[in-house]
Amino acid sequence: MKSNNLKDKIWLVFILTTILTWGIWGAFSDLQMERDGIPETVVYILWALSMIPCAIVALIINKGKFLHDWKSVLLGCTVGILGAGGQLVLFKALAIGPAYIIFPFISMSPVIVITLAALFLKEKANRWQIAGIVVALAAILLLSLQSGGEDGPVSGWLWIVLAVLVLLAWGIQGFFMKFANNSMDAESIFIWMAISGLVLIPVAWFMQSKPMTAPEFFASADVTVKSLKCFGIQILNSIGALTLVYAYRYGKAVVVSPMEGLSPMVTVLLSLIILQVIPNPLQIAGICCAAFAMYALSK
Repeated sequence: MKSNNLKDKIWLVFILTTILTWGIWGAFSDLQMERDGIPETVVYILWALSMIPCAIVALIINKGKFLHDWKSVLLGCTVGILGAGGQLVLFKALAIGPAYIIFPFISMSPVIVITLAALFLKEKANRWQIAGIVVALAAILLLSLQSGGEDGPVSGWLWIVLAVLVLLAWGIQGFFMKFANNSMDAESIFIWMAISGLVLIPVAWFMQSKPMTAPEFFASADVTVKSLKCFGIQILNSIGALTLVYAYRYGKAVVVSPMEGLSPMVTVLLSLIILQVIPNPLQIAGICCAAFAMYALSK
């Protein structure tokens, strides 16, 4: 009986790993970008490259095999392009719009995953999990709220369109990640995600960055040290992406998706412990909600 219970909860181990690695990544990625002045497009390029070691691990786990029939390629690349493409669109949205509105808005992507999984995959949650979903969404929103004092006046509408595209891309990605797991092994899904991320590197390369473009960064001093440090941080994101695929394989999308969004809780706690940054009242409320949500969703 205990063995069966452990097997039923294996998705929890994977999603907690994602929350931990993404939380650590979030705490140090932004700090490094501010300290070393690494453009966001360069961060994307290094993130895409960091997918390669994790893809190799996935290939080893799968004994050197991965699915490459047309259906698997289509599903795997759909998951990959929605995730990586959403990241590139987010860069553009943040360049022209206010982060304090964009981040809370796109953080609600689990709502799309939950809705699609309930409608098309007929997934259901128990009472504890329903309560956890509601509280998790509140926690995600509270943890993503930012001050708008430094963004200046909000104008234009293109950033709104781009933010909607990111919301849809990441929400639909979660659904397809679960849908693909019904016919593919998790390792193959991740390998195609990695390939998709690499394919979009030329797009990232030609996207403009302020105050420094990608070519200018790679021509700057200390580029090797800065790039290696950034690569080391970005690989945490890739590890989390791999365990997320496994979480969707063994768990319900309606439960995994809201838990996926709780990684900022770890980021805030690390900032408090290591960087001595005191969380604001909304973040403290978000941490409390996240703690309850994780307990309820695991029931």
